[in-house]
Amino acid sequence: MSGEREPLPPADPFLSDDPEALERERRRQQREAKRRERAGRKSLGRRVSGALDSAAGKGREAIEQTRERARGREVPADAPEPPAFRRPRARPPADPDGLAPPPAPSPAGPDRIPAPDPAGPAAADRAGPAPAPGDPAPADRDRAAGDLPEPARYSAEELMPRRRTRSMPAGGPGRQPPSPPPTGEHDPLRDAETVPPPPVPPARREIATGDYPPLPPPAEPPSEGRRAVWARRLAVLAFVLALAAGAWALLSSGGGSEPAPRGPATLKTEDVTIPEGYTRAQIAAVAKDVGLRGDYEKATAEAPGGFDIAKTGAPKDASLEGFLFPATYELEKGAKVEDLVDDQLAAFDDSIDQVDTKAAAKKNLTIYDVVIIASMIEREVMVPKERPLVAAVIYNRLAQGIPLGIDATLRYELDNFDEPLTESDLATESPYNTRLVTGLPPTPIANPGLDSLKAAADPAGVDYLYYVVKPGTCGEHYFTADYDDFLAASERYDSAREAEGGSPTDC
Repeated sequence: MSGEREPLPPADPFLSDDPEALERERRRQQREAKRRERAGRKSLGRRVSGALDSAAGKGREAIEQTRERARGREVPADAPEPPAFRRPRARPPADPDGLAPPPAPSPAGPDRIPAPDPAGPAAADRAGPAPAPGDPAPADRDRAAGDLPEPARYSAEELMPRRRTRSMPAGGPGRQPPSPPPTGEHDPLRDAETVPPPPVPPARREIATGDYPPLPPPAEPPSEGRRAVWARRLAVLAFVLALAAGAWALLSSGGGSEPAPRGPATLKTEDVTIPEGYTRAQIAAVAKDVGLRGDYEKATAEAPGGFDIAKTGAPKDASLEGFLFPATYELEKGAKVEDLVDDQLAAFDDSIDQVDTKAAAKKNLTIYDVVIIASMIEREVMVPKERPLVAAVIYNRLAQGIPLGIDATLRYELDNFDEPLTESDLATESPYNTRLVTGLPPTPIANPGLDSLKAAADPAGVDYLYYVVKPGTCGEHYFTADYDDFLAASERYDSAREAEGGSPTDC
């Protein structure tokens, strides 16, 4: 009934709404999720580097806190106030009587010793009874008699009690202490001035005596400070190394008794693409080309234990022809053919659940019958919109008891999909020769996709009984319900074929 047609193009004719396209997208998303998971895992080097940075940051923070505490040290509330700045030295004005002013009282303090009183008890014993008022002093009497020299005159600065440093002689820098007067009296103050200070190292700072707060303890020698710093650094380094060793041991052991899982990088996979309309034999050639292990045709000769083919209405001993769903599958390199078969059967179950078979059930057609009709549609149609129309032709012919006349069924029996059929081929007595036998062929003749399954379960509501290939097109058909119109279309096709010397299609 139908004219000859060229073999299917090698390109994958999947549509965006095909389940195989959805399956590819799902697997792609899974691969992207695995890549993101691998990218989120930190390597050992990054973890050790992070631990080193954390330890160094903590060390810097401790040093800064120590410095802040040193800067913000508060002076105790009961500490004495430091003395005011000393004014420049100035010689006091001379007394009108030519006498020096009496020495100023010395402020009491923890480091200052009050000068002894020259008129103490011992001096009083030596001087005898106090002179009567109006009598000259003994020293004045002696001086008037010429026995004593004139006393030396001192400035206020020389007589004023001053803070002395251990490195400064009495009387101020650059001044020699005044020579004592030639008298036999004992002057404790003058004796204290002339006593040399205890020897001290010249490199020591000059330490002033007075009412100052206690000085902080001397700092450690620089060499000891450097040793302490290096000791702390070595301790931090040892801690970091121990932490890194523990992390490495944890990662090496996998964190438990179970071995660490192998990463996806060690798993080599490959995509196996099965086009729509391929037969078991054609899929077996694809599996062999990609390097799958095992015999694909033998593995699909009958249904495996996990797939109940009888529930579809097929014989229990039927092969898996028609159920090997076409799609692109990601398999491990060198996998078994059984892995591909399991994935195909699972994809078929997912796809048949999307098909509404109520219309077919009203025609007393089983799921297996729908698969057979879909396989014929897959082999006959090249234009997607014609699938429901070809399904309508098949339904209408089955309803009227007219042989289907689809040469694709006979080509499946003869395993001839390329060469023209001869008269002897068309006269072959076979249940697959739908020119001679009414009804459906005994088995599917290919493995259909989701669109063909949907069209086979719900055909278009038209009364077409015939279709012929349009010359000059890429597999488009001319549909009609009139037999004479069909004969005229067939003559046009034959004339174009003779003129072209072959198929008149333009693909």
